Amino acid sequence: MTVQELASALSLTVLAGEDGLDREITGCYAGDLLSWVMARAESGDVWLTVMGNINAIAVASLTDAACIVLTESAALDEDAKKRADMQEIPILTTEQDTYAMAVAVSRLLPEAAL
Repeated sequence: MTVQELASALSLTVLAGEDGLDREITGCYAGDLLSWVMARAESGDVWLTVMGNINAIAVASLTDAACIVLTESAALDEDAKKRADMQEIPILTTEQDTYAMAVAVSRLLPEAAL
């Protein structure tokens, strides 16, 4: 499944990084403590978080996350948006909380990806 397919299936709004929407998703990670995510998220993960700052973009880049989904309508700051566009890291948003979004993502991904 691509980021674009995920966005369509879950009615997510794309905030930035449109050029990366063709990235393949291989898993999912949920967390807000950046150092924790940096040590545990894997390449190709959908990262569910409320962190919409430039440091989150750096962590997504380091972990090679397929995209970031900002849950609970968390804000994306302007510097983060510019960096995400530059690095082609899709940033999406939802009103749902992290748990509900994790459940929804898990239903869409193959068992082997989780």
